[in-house]
Amino acid sequence: MRKARRFAVSVGGAAKVRIFTRIYLAMFGLFPWEAIPEIPAELILLPTKLPISIYRWSAWARATVIPLLVILHHRPVYALPTSESTCNEYLDELWCNPREKRIPYTHDLSTLLRSDPVALVFTLADFILHGLNGLRSFNPVRRFALQKCVRWILQHQEDVGYIGDIMPPLHGAMLALKLEGYPLHADPMRRGLEAIERFAWHDEHGKRIQTTVSAFWDTSLMLIALADAGTQSDKPWLIGSLSWLRSRQLFNNTGDWRLNNRGLNPGGLSFGYFNTWYPDMDDTASAVLAMIRQDARLIHSSSVLQALNWLLGMQNKDGGWGAFGRDNDNLYLNKIPFSDMGGMCDPSSPDVSGQVLEALGVFLAVNSRQKSQSTAKELMNRVVSASRRAIYYLSAAQEPSGAWYGRWGCNYIYGTSAALCGLAYFIGSNKRKSKDCYERDDNIADDVSQAIEWLASVQNQDGGWGETTASYRDPAHAGWGPSTASQTAWALMGLIPYMPASTESIRRGVEYLVQTQTKTGFEGATWQERSYTGTGFPNHLYIGHSFCPHYFPMMALGRFARATQGLSFDWDYGLLT
Repeated sequence: MRKARRFAVSVGGAAKVRIFTRIYLAMFGLFPWEAIPEIPAELILLPTKLPISIYRWSAWARATVIPLLVILHHRPVYALPTSESTCNEYLDELWCNPREKRIPYTHDLSTLLRSDPVALVFTLADFILHGLNGLRSFNPVRRFALQKCVRWILQHQEDVGYIGDIMPPLHGAMLALKLEGYPLHADPMRRGLEAIERFAWHDEHGKRIQTTVSAFWDTSLMLIALADAGTQSDKPWLIGSLSWLRSRQLFNNTGDWRLNNRGLNPGGLSFGYFNTWYPDMDDTASAVLAMIRQDARLIHSSSVLQALNWLLGMQNKDGGWGAFGRDNDNLYLNKIPFSDMGGMCDPSSPDVSGQVLEALGVFLAVNSRQKSQSTAKELMNRVVSASRRAIYYLSAAQEPSGAWYGRWGCNYIYGTSAALCGLAYFIGSNKRKSKDCYERDDNIADDVSQAIEWLASVQNQDGGWGETTASYRDPAHAGWGPSTASQTAWALMGLIPYMPASTESIRRGVEYLVQTQTKTGFEGATWQERSYTGTGFPNHLYIGHSFCPHYFPMMALGRFARATQGLSFDWDYGLLT
C-alpha cells in the first residue's frame, strides 16, 4: 500500500483525478464541490434542436449525466468512518498539497482565448454558473427540471431494473432517486439495487461489480465462431441459442435513437441482457452475421431484413456508423468542462463501420449465391448504395500507415481487422495469384494492400500479434505489444481473405494460436489472456471480455482450416465491381 501511495503522489496524487472521480470523492467530503463543473438540471429542458441539447450527446453520456444533474443539484456529503464533513481529511495522504484542494479543471481563460474559443465560451458559462450558485437559489424552474430528470430515469429503467445495461447510469440513478426522496423499498429502488447485484461477479478473489454483461455480443460472436469452426448447425443447443438471439431483437417503440430518426422502423439488437432503449450497430451487425452463418435460409427472414433495414437507416452522412446514434458527431461538445474523457459524441468509427459492412457483404454474397429473386430490389439497391458509401468512408479514415483506428477494441489491429473483413466482400473477383497475396483490380486494392503490409510489419517474433492501450495515447505504439490470442486472431482474420493460407505470416500466426492454447478443467481448451483488449473510453476505460480469447481464435483457426482445404468464404463474388 505504501508503494501504491508513493506512485499515486509521484504522478500528481488526488489532484489529478478526473471529473467523475471528483464527484464521487465530493460525495464523501474528499473533494470540494466547488472544484467540480456546474451542470444545471435545466439542461434537460432544452429543445432537441439546440446545439447543446442532451439529445445531441452520445447515448452513454446522456444516460449517465441525467442522474448526475440531480446529484449535482443536491451536492450530498455522506459520512466516512472518521466523520461527516465537506472537508474530510480521510485521504489527505494521497494529496501533494492537502491544504489546496480547489484544483482547476480547465485551462485559464487567457490560454483558451488564444487557443480554443469554443472551450472558452463553455468555460465562461461554467464560471458564470458558479457565480450564480449553479442556479440553485431563487429558481422557480429548478424543481420542474429535477422532476423531469426523475421521470426520464423512471421511463428508461427496464422492468428488471437496469438503465442502458451498464453500471454508471444505474448507479447514478439510484443515488438520484434516493436524493429525490425515494425510500429503498420503493419499487424503482428495489429493482435497481437488484440489478446492481446482478452485475456482481464472484470468484476466488471475492466479489466485484462489472461494468456490463455482454450477453448478445458473446452469443452472436460464439455462433459465428462455431459456424467458422464447422460445427453442424442442427445441434439442439445451437438451435436454442440462435432462437434466443432472434427472440431478443427489439421491435418496441422506445429508444432514444428515434428522436433523430423518427421514420425508421425498429429492428436492432443490444449488448447485454436487458436494454430495450439502446440497440447498437455492432451487436446488430454481429447478430445478422450469426443468423446467416448459422442458417443461410434466414437471409429472407424478418429478423435479418428488419435488422438490415435498421442498420441502413442509422448510417451516418459520412458513410460510416457510430455505435448507438446517427450523425452524433458534434465534437464541440467535448469542449464542455465536464467532458474530460472526450466521450460526449458517438461519431463514425472504422471498426463499427467495418463490422456493418461485413454484414451487408454477407447478405449480398448469399443472395448472389442463392440467385434469389425474393429479396426486394429496393432493399438490395439500398444495401449496395450503403456499402459504397461505407467503402468511401473507410478509405478516407485509413491512417497513413495503412492501419485503421479501433474505437471499441485495442486498437489499430482491431480496427484494421474489422475494415479488412468488411472490404473483403467488395474488393473484386479478378484475381491474379502472386507470391504473397491475391492482387485485385479494384479501386480499393491500394487501401487493402497498405493494410496487409502494415499487419505483416507488426507481427511479433513469436508469430502472434499484440498491441497495448498505449497506442491510444501515442499512435507510434500502434501494433506493438506482447502477443495475445484475441489480437492474433484479429490479424489473421484480416489477412486470410487476401493471402494464401501457406503465407508465412499466416502460418506463423496460426502456430502461435495452436501452441498457446491451454486445456481447461473441463474437456475443452481455450486461451488465457490477461491484457485488456476491449475499449470503453480510449485512454480512460478498458474492458476484459472473458470470451474474446476463445471465440476470436476459433474464428481465425476455422477460417484458416477452410482456406487450407480449398474452401472459400463469400468474398469471391466481386459485388461492386
